[in-house]
This record gives sequence, C-alpha cells and structure tokens, in this order.
Amino acid sequence: MANIQDLLKQREELERQIKQLQENSRAEAVNTIKELMAQNNLTIEDLSSSSRSGKKESGGKTGTVAPKYRDPASGKTWTGRGLKPKWVTEALESGKTLDDLSIKA
Repeated sequence: MANIQDLLKQREELERQIKQLQENSRAEAVNTIKELMAQNNLTIEDLSSSSRSGKKESGGKTGTVAPKYRDPASGKTWTGRGLKPKWVTEALESGKTLDDLSIKA
C-alpha cells in the first residue's frame, strides 16, 4: 500500500503531465488556425468582422417590435412573441380572446 508522500508525488507528476499536454494541444490548435488562415488569406480583422461572421444577413432592420396586445387593467403590453405574460394567460383563462386584448390601430 502506498503512503501519502508517494501519492502526493504521483499527483504532482500527473498535474505536470496534464499541464504539458494542455500546452501542446493549445500550440497545435494555434498552428492549425494559422495554417487555415494562411490558406484562406484571412486576417485577424476578418475573424472579428461582423460581415464575415457566418451569420445570415437579415433583410430588414432589427430592434424592438411594436406591442400587439395591451392589458386594459394595468396597461402592460405584449408583442405576441415569446412566452405569454401572466396577464395574458389569466385573461384567456377568464374567457377573453387575444382579439379582445389586441391594440387596435
């Protein structure tokens, strides 16, 4: 049976080996990235540019959406997107419809 000192030495050696492997893995990843950048004529700016981020470009503007529904009691509003607020759920349970809560233009 190993004593505590032997186990502590083994742990230190394992931690050293883990650190070395992590450093090697990181260096390999950096080299791979550099090679891919060189092959594709990419710069650091290309990686941080929003126009080349790989995201699908939207056709319109982004931002807030106008509310479609209003709670007559509190004046709270909801756009109709996402989870229904509690006041909408309660109104629907009491027999109202979304049309009843609709903000008329």
